[in-house]
Amino acid sequence: MKIAVASDHAGLIQKSRVMHYLEGKNEMIDLGTDNITSVDYPDYAHKVCNKILNKEVDLGIVICKTGIGMDMACNKVKGIRCAKASNKKEARLTRSHNDANVLALPADMPYYKVKGILKAFVNTPFSNEERHIRRINKLDAH
Repeated sequence: MKIAVASDHAGLIQKSRVMHYLEGKNEMIDLGTDNITSVDYPDYAHKVCNKILNKEVDLGIVICKTGIGMDMACNKVKGIRCAKASNKKEARLTRSHNDANVLALPADMPYYKVKGILKAFVNTPFSNEERHIRRINKLDAH
């Protein structure tokens, strides 16, 4: 699987952990930032979204201080379904029910929790059930 990852300055350390955890089994694309100089999170969220929309990657992961800003920025982009998951169950359900293509994470979440969330998000397929397809189509229509 090909995965794009980006963070703002607050998420730099967490981004490094995410990249390290997922590399090997996945092709990872680092879209920045690469230092602690203050940057605007929407710029990095949109880099990930563009890779997904252009079908250059399968999934995206975005990280900022709370995960909320990145989540909001991604969800402004038509065709992107970003979810801020706080646990493995939310990560699994957002993939299987919502066909989420981007995961938003907070910078300060403990690494042991991040690993479980990443594993659930990356390894869970969309269920393709009619009810979930119908609901996603309604999301995309508005």
